[in-house]
Amino acid sequence: MPTFSAPDGTQLAYRTIGEGDPVVCVPGGPADSAYLGDLGGLAAHRRLIVLDLRGTGGSAVPEDTSSYRCDRLVDDVEALRDHLGLARPDLLGHSAGANIAVQYAARHPENTGRLALITPGPAAVGITVTGETRRALALLRKDEPWFPPAFAALEAITGGTGGDWDAIAPFFTGRWDAEARRHQAESRPANQEAVALFGAEGAFTPEATRTAIAAHEGPVLLLAGEFDLNTPPSAVAEYAGLFPDATYVAQPGAGHYPWLDDAEGFVATTAAFLR
Repeated sequence: MPTFSAPDGTQLAYRTIGEGDPVVCVPGGPADSAYLGDLGGLAAHRRLIVLDLRGTGGSAVPEDTSSYRCDRLVDDVEALRDHLGLARPDLLGHSAGANIAVQYAARHPENTGRLALITPGPAAVGITVTGETRRALALLRKDEPWFPPAFAALEAITGGTGGDWDAIAPFFTGRWDAEARRHQAESRPANQEAVALFGAEGAFTPEATRTAIAAHEGPVLLLAGEFDLNTPPSAVAEYAGLFPDATYVAQPGAGHYPWLDDAEGFVATTAAFLR
């Protein structure tokens, strides 16, 4: 994998997939970006430049681990853009990576083209998801064979009496089949320190970010999964309302990884927006 130097000297890796105009892709987790794959075939339409966040995948562990903080990861995205000599690339952020992408757009609007936020984590803009919202969404899956133990685990987590996150994994996919199980296992973050420090104090300044994106001039896609328990459609719709020029799409039958549940539908929506 090619590498470049972050502002603090940490060597960061990225991979390039496909041909055409570039889209810089920021993964969630923080986890090895391999879980994004080629985003369901989006690489057939655009050249995907997929960053491995520091301490994940092929990127080095930084000497200063406080640099795992979300707002500081924005500098790594800018360093990648500068390294590749891209003037104003389109930017795609998934899950927690959307927190990085939206803070990048707020800080560097002159360097941001189209912005695609896929099942976005909303902490950067101060949107919270209640346990009751998640519970209501989970009940839509009550006829699934895996539902009883998964729902019991969710109730325990919501009530503060449990922490079996693996047990609620089916709620993050549109279908809990062998492919989803494999993807879930392979997408688990390996660097727990990076996960713990991602949202450390100072990582998010929601009021300032909201003010900046209220003046954002470029088009924005906010794509939700119908069944996504991580960022329910209602939260993504609220998020879309913060931008002057936003397109909100709820992908039917999808969870937190919409390219996994319906690659054709995901690519059709995302490629059309990026086009």
